[in-house]
Amino acid sequence: MRIVICPGIHDSRLTQSFMSECLAQVSDSLISQNPEDILIFPGKDFEAVSAFHILQFLRDRWGDKLESAVLFISFSAGVVGAIGAAYLWQLLGGYVKAFIAIDGWGVPLSGNFPIHRMSHDYFTHWSSSLLGSGQNNFYAEPAVEHLSMWRSPQIVQGCWVDSKFGIFPPKGHLTATEFLHMLLKRYEAN
Repeated sequence: MRIVICPGIHDSRLTQSFMSECLAQVSDSLISQNPEDILIFPGKDFEAVSAFHILQFLRDRWGDKLESAVLFISFSAGVVGAIGAAYLWQLLGGYVKAFIAIDGWGVPLSGNFPIHRMSHDYFTHWSSSLLGSGQNNFYAEPAVEHLSMWRSPQIVQGCWVDSKFGIFPPKGHLTATEFLHMLLKRYEAN
């Protein structure tokens, strides 16, 4: 499985923190040692919201190798470009394993692939779910500042919610990192 990280419009040190504090903790069995299996979109400013720029980046790195399953992890303004890039990837014949939107408030999300939202507070979770959310989502409880979701997901406590039924799974409270790891393990196994 390949992973595409689509940051928002913020200092690149926040993305470095996300990578070291969250994804670097994922076991070797989950993600191969090949550094090309995880790509971080380096777009600046408006490019974060450009599906075209993200798709071009993926094609520059992976060429026309559409046979690998791709999982998108996006944050804030990056959610806008990433959801468009996911659609385009599929239109070209690629396979989107899942889409994870971290604090993509106000961004409509739908697709024929699994979608998960992670939000910095309950209001963002609730109001964003009106625009599509899929199942198995997360919101911070207590609420945290928006950038904390990307900078320090390992300390963000929250709730795991199954939006379809409005219920909390057995382990309702966990960190944002634990929730993300749960999703990554799930999609690596399938």
